[in-house]
Amino acid sequence: MSVDIRAATLADLPAMVEVYNHYVLHTPITFDLEPFDAGSRRPWFDQFSSSGPHRLLVAADAGEACAYACTHRFHPRAAYDTTVETTIYCAPGRIRQGIGSALYGALFDAVRDEDIRMMVAGITLPNDASEALHQRFGFVTAGVTHAVGRKFGRYWDVVFMERRMGRGGR
Repeated sequence: MSVDIRAATLADLPAMVEVYNHYVLHTPITFDLEPFDAGSRRPWFDQFSSSGPHRLLVAADAGEACAYACTHRFHPRAAYDTTVETTIYCAPGRIRQGIGSALYGALFDAVRDEDIRMMVAGITLPNDASEALHQRFGFVTAGVTHAVGRKFGRYWDVVFMERRMGRGGR
């Protein structure tokens, strides 16, 4: 694996959108149904910061983002502020190269001292690779919601996994 892991910049947004749109168009991994362009994805990008609990990191190969991982707001109600949702996407040709593990490791290190009590990940089933990645990072299954997303003419289940953080919410 020869990638540089760093905080995402606005210049990375087009490549991140390209990675994400693959999953929008070809998989049930995301429940978005229509692809994005960089302009329509900008509000999503703007929620992240170089400090605080909401971070966005990229894995860049030759300067271009080929994967990204983030922690973002779990729910808009204030009582949820110490819970974040995690998200990770790799370009299809970069899967199973250790990039996801490297990204998650860097991301979780970056937010280690933030006021985060719980991390949550929602994974469309089946997705053995994503479940295994999350388990390697200490996530455990919290529960499954059945037939909650309709895409490609069928309904999909989502497993929610959680990871308790050491500092936040004590």
